[in-house]
Amino acid sequence: MEKDRNIDKLARYIIIAGIIAIAFFVCRYFSNVLAYIIIAFVVSLIGQPVMKLLQKLKIKGKSAPDALLAILTVLIILTLLFLVVTQVFPVISSIIEEASLMNAGDVDNGRKLIDQINEWVVDVVPWAGKDFDIVQLLIQEVSKVTDLSAIPGFLGSVASAVAGVAIGLFSVIFISFFFIKDETLFGRIVGALVPDRIEEQVGKTILDIERLLSRYFVGLIVEIFGVVILDCLGLWLVARIGFNYALGIAFIAGILNVIPYVGPLIGEAIGVLLCVILKYGAGVGLNVNIWVFALIVLGLMLLTQMVDNFVYQPLIYSTSIKASPLEIFIVLLIAGTIGGAVGMLVAIPAYTVVRVIASRFFYDIKLVRRLIPDVDKENTGSLI
Repeated sequence: MEKDRNIDKLARYIIIAGIIAIAFFVCRYFSNVLAYIIIAFVVSLIGQPVMKLLQKLKIKGKSAPDALLAILTVLIILTLLFLVVTQVFPVISSIIEEASLMNAGDVDNGRKLIDQINEWVVDVVPWAGKDFDIVQLLIQEVSKVTDLSAIPGFLGSVASAVAGVAIGLFSVIFISFFFIKDETLFGRIVGALVPDRIEEQVGKTILDIERLLSRYFVGLIVEIFGVVILDCLGLWLVARIGFNYALGIAFIAGILNVIPYVGPLIGEAIGVLLCVILKYGAGVGLNVNIWVFALIVLGLMLLTQMVDNFVYQPLIYSTSIKASPLEIFIVLLIAGTIGGAVGMLVAIPAYTVVRVIASRFFYDIKLVRRLIPDVDKENTGSLI
């Protein structure tokens, strides 16, 4: 009898392992479709607060149909995305154009600056060699990219990439519409894939995850625009580089700021570099020494970063996902070690999902009880 029981357990474990293996291979084979669904789910989390706000608008006591409101929500998100893109790329192209129109005196000054940069690199990195030239290095790398023999393959790759992006964009928009229109749709899909005995618990878990992630992503957008506003005002009013240039560079810094720790540093470096190019090319900016100007720009962007670190981020992380700063720091370190910048980018949403699942299904474990509050007793609060 005991032997039969053990055989039944072994058979059950084999079946479970087989199901997990099949699910893994199916997800891997349809990874593109799965990616579209996940991205659409994230878009729907961002769109849900907008959808709820639109539902409160009533004409003669009646609100518009959910389908129409979902379409309006998707259009609002696409419009914001379009505005960001149209602010960033024209500024970069303008800076390149201004740099190409530099006069001879500016070129001489630029050459002196490049020589100073080369000397600094040689001092800091001796193995670069005394003949190190950053311009020659850039030319070599650009030559590799612009090799004429690679043009046919490059054009084919571009055509394939454009087609893939078009399909992906349409798929994400289409799926997002249905997720926004019916906020319980994703939960019902997941609930249909689990046993009946835990379907109700899974449904509650999905609702908790959606609530926290929605607050997190909305807060993240608020953080991006907060950084953009501060950087833009500083570069425009203090560094005097012009409003359009300041807005474009601020958008670049704000978007890169999404990547924890590494992103702000990259954004500051790019911001200083673009401002220096603008000073030489377009003649904008404070009338001071180039190094003083670069330090002023860096100081302004560092000041914005301090506001972000001590005001924006604690508000978003602590309020939205109910995690302590120490937890977030450790999670980001682990994610960065495992997956680099990409790992850090997805670390907080992934950790939020893990925390909610642990609080729902493993709350009897002491470590989980100590680290994670009881979700049933949490105040749901409001969206950021």
